[in-house]
Amino acid sequence: MEKLKPQTNYQSRTGQIISLEKGKIPPQAIDLEEVVIGALMIDQKGITEVLHLLNADVFYKQSHQHIFEAIREVYLKGDAVDLLTISDQLEVNGTLELSGGQFYLIQLTQKVSSSAHIEYHTRIILQKYIQRRLIKSANKIIEKSYMPDVDVFDLLDDAYNELNDVSEVSVKPQEAHIGTLMEPQITKGEQIYRQEIKPGIETPIKKLTRKSGGWRDDELIILAARPGMGKTALAVSYALHAAKMGIPTAFFSLEMSKEQLTNRIISMEARIDNQKFTLHGLNDDDAKRSREAKLMLEKIPFYIDDTAALSIEQFQIKAKRMASRYGIKFFVLDYLQLMTGSSSKSKGNREQEVSNISRGLKLVAKTLHVPMMALSQLSRAVETRGGSKRPLLSDLRESGAIEQDADVVHFIYRPEYYKIDQWDDEYNREPTYNEAEYIIAKNRNGGLVRNRMKFEKEFTLFSDLEEIYEEVFFEKELPKHIPASQDYSTPIEEEEDDLPF
Repeated sequence: MEKLKPQTNYQSRTGQIISLEKGKIPPQAIDLEEVVIGALMIDQKGITEVLHLLNADVFYKQSHQHIFEAIREVYLKGDAVDLLTISDQLEVNGTLELSGGQFYLIQLTQKVSSSAHIEYHTRIILQKYIQRRLIKSANKIIEKSYMPDVDVFDLLDDAYNELNDVSEVSVKPQEAHIGTLMEPQITKGEQIYRQEIKPGIETPIKKLTRKSGGWRDDELIILAARPGMGKTALAVSYALHAAKMGIPTAFFSLEMSKEQLTNRIISMEARIDNQKFTLHGLNDDDAKRSREAKLMLEKIPFYIDDTAALSIEQFQIKAKRMASRYGIKFFVLDYLQLMTGSSSKSKGNREQEVSNISRGLKLVAKTLHVPMMALSQLSRAVETRGGSKRPLLSDLRESGAIEQDADVVHFIYRPEYYKIDQWDDEYNREPTYNEAEYIIAKNRNGGLVRNRMKFEKEFTLFSDLEEIYEEVFFEKELPKHIPASQDYSTPIEEEEDDLPF
């Protein structure tokens, strides 16, 4: 006779499937909770080892939650932690009887002789707690998923927030002795000097790479300019250059569609007037050059996502998935102000929302250990200001958090856009036609630099100038972070050096 399998689900009168797994006892380790609580009360050393890992909610048994909270309070007051002080604190808190009384405290201390294995036992308790949190979070998501009018994007945000909260439960120690950190950094410096490894992802502007150090892992790079300056074109150039070097790159376009961005890329690579893709059409020669560009571009690891109204949580999910699936090592986002914050945070406050976005982008860079470039609009203050109209850090739009979170702030300035036909050099007033200026106004880990580059408007293409008229380096004269009020219209004399970048 065939053995019947136990039924795990049944159909309710309303037709909803109900899982009997909900009736299971949640994951727990009561015996280890007793051992850990007992060890904390007999050995001060045990407290210093695990207090940063624990909070009262981690314990499954309520009496253990009360006792741990009393231990934490006594320890933070600087008093000795023992049976007497814990008993007194529980009495002050009004939870002595709820904790099992003094007799139960004595029993807990008798279960262990030392705190030798307290960290190991603590991590098992944490694992059980994380399992319980995952079950609870999953159940909440399941219940919301059954709601007929649920917004799926809000649901994804909620799911991400729930899982992110769970992932932050276990706080991993980050401290390290200076002796263990020095040798790898010295070795890395020697390799950079010998050019065995590069300090960051190269840019197509050679002097910019050499003086700024390129785009480094874990860094948030803000590329900012007024509309019409060409920040999308320059960002595409940076992304394509990285992909051509074999670095998997993702470009998130919140403003332009995949098709528009593809036309822009073909125009840049094949040197075809951008308007031909929308107004005049391609002749035979244009089509031939386009297909040659296609043969090259389809071999490089370059990915485009044109999701509109992308939230920071959605971006973080997508970034992690693309890093896992395609090995992405460089992210570019166009542009920050078109992104939305969390659906549950900072509603109605745009400044807080932008702060949430910039910190979320920085978190992506640090979590995935990649450079994260985000484009940003500048305020209209640039337009109303007299003089050269070079952008300042104070022009970053909507939130000071952008400047604070950014490791690198990169501006573009094209005088020609403002009908300025000569550069404002003191000794060399060259024409501004088809030229632009890149400005690194903040660089936590490299030099500050201002220099010119070529701009071909018909191809929306930035490149190195064949002849450099001016080169300005800030690293020797100014701090790494230029004050918001600093105007860099006055050139600073360069001193030649032998630095590798």
